[in-house]
Amino acid sequence: MSPDSPFVLATATVAAVERVSPSFVRITFAGADLADFGTPGRVLDQRIKLVFPASGASVPRLPPSADWYSVWLTLPDDERGSMRTYSIRGLEVEGETTRLIIDFVLHLAPGSTGPASRWADAAAVGDELLVIGPRRGRAEDGGIEYAPGEARAILLAGDETAAPAIARILEDVDRDTQGVAFIEVPEDADILPIATPPGVEVRWLPRSGDAHGTRLIPAVLDHLGGGAAEVPIRDVDTEDPLWETPKFSSLGESISQSPNHADRYFWIAGESGVVTTLRRHLVKDLGVDRSQVAFMGYWRRGVAMRG
Repeated sequence: MSPDSPFVLATATVAAVERVSPSFVRITFAGADLADFGTPGRVLDQRIKLVFPASGASVPRLPPSADWYSVWLTLPDDERGSMRTYSIRGLEVEGETTRLIIDFVLHLAPGSTGPASRWADAAAVGDELLVIGPRRGRAEDGGIEYAPGEARAILLAGDETAAPAIARILEDVDRDTQGVAFIEVPEDADILPIATPPGVEVRWLPRSGDAHGTRLIPAVLDHLGGGAAEVPIRDVDTEDPLWETPKFSSLGESISQSPNHADRYFWIAGESGVVTTLRRHLVKDLGVDRSQVAFMGYWRRGVAMRG
């Protein structure tokens, strides 16, 4: 893309593959196109797009211009591949080399896997995909939702799909940050190290075969004094995931203009039904002002998320 564009469209090459746990594979990407990609030290929960090549096909070649997405949509199915949204786990710069690190969650059970999981499970050094993300120093065009304002403490909560973003947030925030993070993962072996500020406690919640949210929801509500009794997960009324931040409302609610998030700021992401359930209890039952919370449905149970 033009240097004037806030985005970089990069052909990235797999430089390393590490199976860090039963449910996560960590893939490091490199390549000349990544030289101006992202902002190390301020990654936080930055969202990026990955384009996985179609089976047996090469990475699609797109024009380095602002209309790349329109061009991508016009490609034949056997050339277009699949696009998914991911969070950055790490962004390392050494001299003129930039390395992008993504932690992929492997959903490999029959009927629940998709092109991203299949690609990541089979990835090998030298494989390529397309990466679309922010140009270094140009974060003004979105993709980062973490914005605690003047809050004195934070609460982060999510499932395994949110774990990379939570980890990156905790490793990028000021070292004097106070708070707690709840991370629900499939099993004990998925507990991974995070360089957490001393004042932030991380509580890992292995599901051990139970459904999404069965550990996360009671743990968060118990911590907030809302009771730890079993909480039914709310059905989602739309295929569109819930996305509610202090600056945006997918439900069309009014947005507060105040940058101050009172005494505590909440960042909650993961399966839409779980996120919706937590939102209802925090806002309606516990009286948390919605301007204090970012609720983000990263995926929805039973629905193949696209884009």
